[in-house]
Amino acid sequence: MDRLKDFLRISEAAEYLGVSPNTLRNWENAGKIAAHRHPVNGYRLFKQEELDALLRPIQSSEAEEPDEDSGEKKSKRKPTKKPR
Repeated sequence: MDRLKDFLRISEAAEYLGVSPNTLRNWENAGKIAAHRHPVNGYRLFKQEELDALLRPIQSSEAEEPDEDSGEKKSKRKPTKKPR
């Protein structure tokens, strides 16, 4: 097993993804995400790089969405406010 510092516990991973721990358990049971087990206590652990890979397609689809009128992509992100 890789170094334990490369892994997140289920509560940490759930917060990182913005879902509940039960959602992560369901995703793991459904085979949507891989959970590794702690070698001593058997707790679920999630690799942060695997969670990042899971988020990449979601983030890229949220960043750009086709414009219905022209077929062009436009950004869905709100402009950030400039400090005064």
